[in-house]
Amino acid sequence: MKVLVPIKRVIDANVKVRVKADKSGVELTNVKMAMNPFCEIAVEEAIRMREAGTASEIIVVSAGGAQSQETIRTALAMGADRGILIQSDVALEPLGIAKLLKAVAEKEEAGLVLLGKQAIDGDNNQTGQMLAALLGWAQGTFVSKIAVEDGTIKATREVDGGLEIVALKMPCILTVDLRLNQPRYASLPNIMKAKKKPIDSLSPEDLGVDVSPRLTVVQVVEPESRKAGVTVASVAELVEKLKNEAKVI
Repeated sequence: MKVLVPIKRVIDANVKVRVKADKSGVELTNVKMAMNPFCEIAVEEAIRMREAGTASEIIVVSAGGAQSQETIRTALAMGADRGILIQSDVALEPLGIAKLLKAVAEKEEAGLVLLGKQAIDGDNNQTGQMLAALLGWAQGTFVSKIAVEDGTIKATREVDGGLEIVALKMPCILTVDLRLNQPRYASLPNIMKAKKKPIDSLSPEDLGVDVSPRLTVVQVVEPESRKAGVTVASVAELVEKLKNEAKVI
């Protein structure tokens, strides 16, 4: 079974995000970038599936600028077999990415698409669901446990009421949650090997996909600073403040 793992290059999770002076977006110049944390979890799970004998090949794919090749190399160093870069300087939206992934999944004849539930930059949580709809495949979202049994995937999903287990026929789409696994660090020998692993370069035109933006960003602003809290001496004073100042009761 081929496993296709889409990955995204985002601002490092430990970096404080700053809004541009003109409020057109966030500042990316001289900012440390990294693989989206949820994508790392997806790559790790694909590697574990290959180690268990349920996956034969792991293909990582990223859509974006030429710098995304660094992110693909990171996944290859973790243990993925080969990479695909869909190079585009257009600001890609979830629907456009889903269409690109559909074309790649069909071209590669993937049996499973394993991706993070969301990217920490846009927080859209849409690409996996859109891809499942475009392909007409079964989907399991917010997955925290995966078991492959006789051509069927049993996925444990995290839902509001607790956990839900769904059985999916392959090919299918899975979006992974934080508690699925702990991604491994790439070893130095694997980092050196990753430099020799192949990365194919494609364009949206090669795949016959129109990725023209459908959305317009009006303005990006930082959230308001939280006001300092106050200490009250009694329950009566608390009730009085909630009633007369906060006006929530």
